[in-house]
Amino acid sequence: MKNGRNWRRKTGYVACAAALFLGWGVSIAEEVLTLEEAVGQALVNNPGLSVIRSRAQALAALPEQRGSFPDPRLSLNAQNLPVDTFSLSQEAMTQMQVGISQVLPFPGKLALQQQTAQLEADAADNAVEELRLQLGKDVKTVWWNIFYLDRALDTVQRNESLLQQVITVAQTKYQVGQGAQQDVLLAQLELSKLELEHVRLQGMRRKEEARLNTLLGRSADTTIRLPEPQDNPLPSLTSSEQEFLQAALQQRPSLSAQQKQIDSAQARINLAKKDYYPDYSIAAVYGFRSGSNPDGSDRPDMASVLFSMNLPIYTSSRQKQAVDQRTNEWLQQKYQLDDSRNQVAGEISTALAGYRQAYDQVRLFQDNVLPQARQTVESMLAGYQVNKVDFLGLIRSETSLYEYENQYWKAFSAANQALAQLAAAVGKESIHE
Repeated sequence: MKNGRNWRRKTGYVACAAALFLGWGVSIAEEVLTLEEAVGQALVNNPGLSVIRSRAQALAALPEQRGSFPDPRLSLNAQNLPVDTFSLSQEAMTQMQVGISQVLPFPGKLALQQQTAQLEADAADNAVEELRLQLGKDVKTVWWNIFYLDRALDTVQRNESLLQQVITVAQTKYQVGQGAQQDVLLAQLELSKLELEHVRLQGMRRKEEARLNTLLGRSADTTIRLPEPQDNPLPSLTSSEQEFLQAALQQRPSLSAQQKQIDSAQARINLAKKDYYPDYSIAAVYGFRSGSNPDGSDRPDMASVLFSMNLPIYTSSRQKQAVDQRTNEWLQQKYQLDDSRNQVAGEISTALAGYRQAYDQVRLFQDNVLPQARQTVESMLAGYQVNKVDFLGLIRSETSLYEYENQYWKAFSAANQALAQLAAAVGKESIHE
C-alpha cells in the first residue's frame, strides 16, 4: 500500500514536471517579438549577413600582404663540377655556392597595391553596412505585414461577433413574425464570407511568419506572437525630399562603397602606368672552393653580386593595353555610381510619397471615417431592432465598417513600412524627427 502511494506521488511529480516543461516550451515559442528584438536577432543570426561579413574580414587581411616585398630567394649551386670525377678540388673554378636574391618592384608599386587592397577592404565594410540596412528594412517590412494581418484577423473576429448578434436579432424577429427569413440567410452568408476571409488571412500570416523566421535565421515553423498595438502616433516628417537626398549622398553605405571602388580603379590605373618602368632584382652569391693553387696556397673563396631588371619593350601590346583596360574599368565604376545615385533618389522619392499618402489616410481614418462608420453601425443596428431600418442597409453598414477598419490598419502598417524604406534609402537605421 505504501509502495502504491509512493508510486502515485512520483507519478504526480513527473506529471507536474512535464506540465511545467511543456508550459515553459510553449511560453518560449510564443514569446512576444517586438520590432527591435526582431531586427536585433536578424543582425546576429542571419546567415547571409555572416557570409558578407566574413568576406569583408578576409579582404581586410589583404592590404599588408599587397604592400610587402616579395619573399627573397635562397639558392644552392654546384658550379663547374667535373663530371668525370665529380671532385670538388680537381678544377680551380669548381665552387659550391650559396646565394640570396631579392626582387625590388619599381618605387611606388607596392604602395599602390596596398592602397588598392585597402580601398577594396573599405568598400567591403561599406557593403556589410549596406546589407545590415537592407536586412533591417526587410525584417521591418515583414514584421509590419504580420502586424497588419493580426489586426485584420482581430477585425474579422469582431465583425463575426457583431454578425452573430445580428443573426440572433434577425432570428428573433423572424420567429415573432416581424422579420423575413432572407434576412437570416443573408446574415449567415455574410458570416460565411468572414469565415473564408479568416482562413485566407491565417494562410497569409503563416507565410509571412515563415519569411520572418528565415530572416531571423531560425526554424521556419517557429511561432511568432507580436505585441498588442500601442498608441504610437506616426511622426510628421518635416525634412524635404532634397534634404533626405543630401543626407543619403553623404551616409548611404552603398554609395560610399562605390566611391571607394572608383578610387580603387584610379589606383589601378596608376599602378598600370608604373608597369612602363622596370622592376629590379639584386642577388649576392658566395662560392666555396676546395684544393690548392700551384704554389701550395689554398684556393680563395669567391663572392658575386648580381643586378638585373626586366625590359618593358612591348609597351604597345602590354602596358598600353593594361592602362586602357583599367581606364575603362574606372569609367564603368563612375557610371555605376551615377546610376546608383539616381536609384537612391528614386527610392527616397517613392518611400516619402508612400509615407505621406499612408500618413494622410491614417489621420483621415482616425479622425473622421472610423468614428462615423462605428456610429452608423450602432445607429443602424438600433434602428433595425425597432423596424426603422431595413436589413440590407444594416449589412452594408457593417461591411463598410469592416472594410474601413481593415484599410486603416493596412495604411498604418504601410506607413511604417515606408518609414523603414525611407530610413534604409537615406542610410540610417531609423528616421527620427
